[in-house]
Amino acid sequence: MDKVSKIKVEKNLKKAILSAIDEVGGFKKIIKKGEVVLLKPNFNTADPYPASTDFDFLKAVVEIIYDYEPKGVIIGDSATLSLNTRKVMEEKGIFELLKIEKPPRIYNFDEREWIEKKISEAKYLKKVKVPQFLDRADKLILLPCLKTHNLTQFSGSLKLSVGFMKPYQRTPLHLSRIQEKIAELNKIIHPDLIIMDARKCFINKGPDKGEVGEPNLILASKSRVAIDVEGVKIIQSFKNNSLKGLNPFEITQIKKAKEFGIN
Repeated sequence: MDKVSKIKVEKNLKKAILSAIDEVGGFKKIIKKGEVVLLKPNFNTADPYPASTDFDFLKAVVEIIYDYEPKGVIIGDSATLSLNTRKVMEEKGIFELLKIEKPPRIYNFDEREWIEKKISEAKYLKKVKVPQFLDRADKLILLPCLKTHNLTQFSGSLKLSVGFMKPYQRTPLHLSRIQEKIAELNKIIHPDLIIMDARKCFINKGPDKGEVGEPNLILASKSRVAIDVEGVKIIQSFKNNSLKGLNPFEITQIKKAKEFGIN
């Protein structure tokens, strides 16, 4: 598996993010001048961090990436079916990022074009609609939170990709074999980097609320499986965690993703 960096956040969040990226090769090897970079945060709901992406973390990532002279940085997501994505983004204050010196573009996937993709050799999720822009960005960076989940045991980088699904398709996703379907979905998602904000995490319940642990870490990796395994281990380090005694590699979404050769 690819390396996972784990950097303690002292006073400077941006410095910790940069250090985490440097340990897995650095941004210079990932982002080329003139490229379009798509960031996928967690705006499934507007519940407070770690249920959803923290504003300061997202702002720091945007500012760091612009130092490498991309053509543009785009933040894109789609909220859960019962919520309005634009309202979720407004509640999270994300449109305030349009006021910074080098602002990102903000894409509400619900307001843009979707395309259907077939998932090869899938048993449970054979086709899915995803944002058209997913194929048009030069680089994709996933920005998962770290948390337990009452339906999937754990929510990290693999689970984050559910936000790429057209919302109405997420209802049947949750009705059965959800972890297998998460792994199958990740066959058509190809991130170049994952940066996990693990300053705080849910150690039980989740995904919208739970008991909070404070690892105070930033994780980075090019591997979804590797970073999710490390995330599980971090949660397991807390006393009241709901993942006690589990082998991270036996959590179904991780196990299946590894079997599919997903990195």
